[in-house]
Amino acid sequence: MTANAKNGFLEAYQEWQNVRLSNPVNILMLNLMPTKKTTERQFLKAFNHMKQDVSLTFAYPASHSFKNTSAALMAKSYTKFSEASKNNYDALIITGAPIETLTFDQVDYWQEFKQIIAWSHHHIKQSLFECWAAQAALAVEFNIKKVNLDEKTFGIYSATEIDKESPLVTGIRKKKELKIPQSRHTTIEHFSGVKVVASNAEIGPMILHAPQINQTYLTGHPEYEADTLEVEYKRDLNKKEQILAPKNYFDGDGRIRYTWQNSRQLIYQNWLNLISKADNTFAKI
Repeated sequence: MTANAKNGFLEAYQEWQNVRLSNPVNILMLNLMPTKKTTERQFLKAFNHMKQDVSLTFAYPASHSFKNTSAALMAKSYTKFSEASKNNYDALIITGAPIETLTFDQVDYWQEFKQIIAWSHHHIKQSLFECWAAQAALAVEFNIKKVNLDEKTFGIYSATEIDKESPLVTGIRKKKELKIPQSRHTTIEHFSGVKVVASNAEIGPMILHAPQINQTYLTGHPEYEADTLEVEYKRDLNKKEQILAPKNYFDGDGRIRYTWQNSRQLIYQNWLNLISKADNTFAKI
């Protein structure tokens, strides 16, 4: 099927071709990544191969001061969350953000983020949070703390344990077939109230799920394209940061191994299936 962009930079610059959709899943995406166009393209390409048509509306928190994009350009290309919140959507996605080393209270849009979480319980059927947003949502919902890492978790990690009963891993025949790119300086520990769907013995949870509030949490970035970690690696090297090459990413000749494409499709498809199986009411707690 097909994914359309209702707004965003790709749509504004006619870099994504929209087509007529049939009863699409309407998703509101809070895009917190600094690479706005790249992130839009990654998600649109991922959802462009699902069994359902998908329509993505890109939103931003008005309380955030953007460093890489002017406020005027954001307002022109994206929807302010306060405006988007006047509608109901089938689903909400909140991306990662390069602010992990900050405490939550240091994030300029933290209060608005908490308001968005509260709003989602009454206006969204299923929510998906990635990387920083996953840790932030877990902190809001379950008071789960994030912990700084001594060394960045960076590379492609395979699951060593999966909950085979979870619909989020339907189609995964063997644990190690589930692979997710990771790029983060923090992790979560001592959590309760949420189910671990997939984990890695070295880095901990990869997929978590709270069915009671219709929320899914991904500690990594399944949407990443083949070269994304390489771009991040070279960026950090150019900034003279102390960083090791991403694990399980390059082969012996330094070529990228794009091993998570099938996992990306299965994770997002299984999540979309949760939306289609939901009733017509919205989550409430």
